[in-house]
Amino acid sequence: MKKQLLLFIASYLFLLFIGAGSVKAQQEIGYIDSDFIMEEIPEYTGIRQRLETIAQNWREEIDEMQVEIEQMKQDFEAREILFTPDVRRQRQQEIDQKVREREQYINQRFGPDGDYFRQQEELLEPLQQRILEAVVRVAEREGYDHVYDRAGDYLFLYSRRRHDISRDVLDELGIFVEDDSL
Repeated sequence: MKKQLLLFIASYLFLLFIGAGSVKAQQEIGYIDSDFIMEEIPEYTGIRQRLETIAQNWREEIDEMQVEIEQMKQDFEAREILFTPDVRRQRQQEIDQKVREREQYINQRFGPDGDYFRQQEELLEPLQQRILEAVVRVAEREGYDHVYDRAGDYLFLYSRRRHDISRDVLDELGIFVEDDSL
């Protein structure tokens, strides 16, 4: 009985695999390189520069906070011998508080839900939407069943170049690239 069940399951899986293979042979799969597409969109350069300026200003504020913390530590170490235990504890708490404030600021600006990523999402969302709409138009026009982004989490280990529709998407966006660097 066990052998018959295993034989049935093996036969079923074999037929399923063969059937999936014939369906797969009928599908057209394309891919894009969204990093390449973004780099070719003129507005992206301005957005990237704007984000870098914002980040640089925040980094400067963080550096200023660090300088203040270092100054407080040096001052504490230079005068520690003169302080009473209560004053020593108070000064150490002030330094610790400044360190916590700096860490909170870093998290607020650059953390997973921080201002930088919200700003990036806000600025890039219109471009990403345009790209997605262009991908859909190209895929429907060219008859692709699936289009993957090789720049994202779904990387291909092997991709035939003839399925790369990145240039078609750029053309659809009205951006014509002469360089054949892809």
